[in-house]
Amino acid sequence: MTTIAITFALPAESSAFLRRLRNKSRVNRNGIRVVRGTIDNRTVEVFHTGVGEKICKERIGKFLRNQQFDLLISTGFAGALNNQLHVNYLLLAQNFSTVDLKQAQVSLSALSVRTADLLTLSVPINSSEEREKLARESGTAAVDMETEFIARACAERGVPLLSLRVITDTPGQTFPAPADVLFDIERQRTNLLRLGRFFLVHPNRVSRLVQFARTIARARKTLANALVEIVREL
Repeated sequence: MTTIAITFALPAESSAFLRRLRNKSRVNRNGIRVVRGTIDNRTVEVFHTGVGEKICKERIGKFLRNQQFDLLISTGFAGALNNQLHVNYLLLAQNFSTVDLKQAQVSLSALSVRTADLLTLSVPINSSEEREKLARESGTAAVDMETEFIARACAERGVPLLSLRVITDTPGQTFPAPADVLFDIERQRTNLLRLGRFFLVHPNRVSRLVQFARTIARARKTLANALVEIVREL
């Protein structure tokens, strides 16, 4: 039976997909919590890497220890570095994927999908100017904070990798607050007190926060639909 690993950074990214799994169970592997289930006759194992280099390296190493998968799909949210990628577009990262992307493109033909290079950063970016500068200097189309480290771990262990991201923010539609206000990387969670204080000082941004929450909800559904289609076609 085909066994596929799927990694997300956070439960906020995976919740819609997890609802699509059948025969779900939870296991603990080397201290890592894993959700196991099925889609058709494929066994799927889902786990969360956390956000950023330090925790991602630690968790992916434990997850892959003494395990072999037919495929690992690194997925989640990403930010666009140019205005050719719109919110809710899917990105197949050709520079990190080690499998032929043609089959994935066919599976996703009903969705807005692009193939381009992805950049992994150690710190989040905020401004449109930063994004445009990165696009010029790196030649990449979008940015995340985990895929490079997952790709290294897969390469070391000979695990085929497919990198798939959904766009949640762009140079024209940036975050409603600084990234470190929305998410505390050190604590791996949102500091609600800090978040509340920010919007008390900037009440004009509350509407942008509401819209961003709607964008995230839509992105989760898009990603879940895409993953189900890919897994079914493998």
